[in-house]
Amino acid sequence: MASGEYTRDQRYIATRITADGRDGYPVEPGRYRLVVSRACPWANRAIIVRRLLGLEDVLSMGVAGPTHDERSWSFGLDPGGRDPVLGIERLQEAFLSRFPGYDKGITVPAIVDVPSGAVVTNDFAQLTIDLSLEWTAFHRPGAPRLYPAELRDEIDEVNAVVFRDVNNGVYRAGFASSQDAYEKAYQQLFDRLDWLSDRLANQRYLVGDAITEADVRLFTTLARFDAVYHGHFKCNRSKLSEMPVLWAYARDLFQTPGFGDTIDFAQIKEHYYVVHRTINPTGIVPAGPDPSGWLTPHGRESLGGRPFGDGTPPVSDR
Repeated sequence: MASGEYTRDQRYIATRITADGRDGYPVEPGRYRLVVSRACPWANRAIIVRRLLGLEDVLSMGVAGPTHDERSWSFGLDPGGRDPVLGIERLQEAFLSRFPGYDKGITVPAIVDVPSGAVVTNDFAQLTIDLSLEWTAFHRPGAPRLYPAELRDEIDEVNAVVFRDVNNGVYRAGFASSQDAYEKAYQQLFDRLDWLSDRLANQRYLVGDAITEADVRLFTTLARFDAVYHGHFKCNRSKLSEMPVLWAYARDLFQTPGFGDTIDFAQIKEHYYVVHRTINPTGIVPAGPDPSGWLTPHGRESLGGRPFGDGTPPVSDR
């Protein structure tokens, strides 16, 4: 843009996988593959929700490597450089299988229809909500209610401002191409982080007394803040570790089964510092920060709340 502001391309594939199959893709165990990268905050949301709901046995997961080129995410972590289920080298192949000449972003998370090899959706915001609402027949016993009807309006309100100012706000600062655009995004980001600090000072979770979709969406940005956004994206008024309420809140979630066990700081750093050569021309990946602080006591239990509501934690990471 002429103003130097970064604008995210949000032209996602809106097809949905639903219990009634109204878009042509009914929920079926074993039919679909969730493709993610552990580096990506948007994909990290889907990894967390899949794990919390216990969908591992019905929705397989392919993991792309932390770096990619202009063509798309690739499966360099797998033997032979191919996803073992889809048999493809690049996620791009699944997009082109359904839409020859596809000219929008090849993004993760994406869900691919295994029998046809064609992508179904990459609409990350709707995807996790549908895992909560459309895949209920296959949730594990004790799965939490991440998008309960009685809190939905408030969750949506919080998600909207957190996406604008925080989730996408760090990118608007990092990819700004003018001083004014950068400073505007920077100010909006830290104003919202201050607002979140005030909101969370006396309540353990963002909405209600248990973890919801809102917490998942905020966590994946906070988890990357000190490792990437503070330095790489110039979001440097304060580190997360210098914002007491948000740092304690983030550690609380990190230490909750289903959250910290999905985080790979090495892959996160490699992605941002290697791929974004316009920001980091040398491609040097920083050695720090020391991640051990994530496991220190957070004291948030004193605020009450139950992480999984009436449910239970996921048993093990698979």
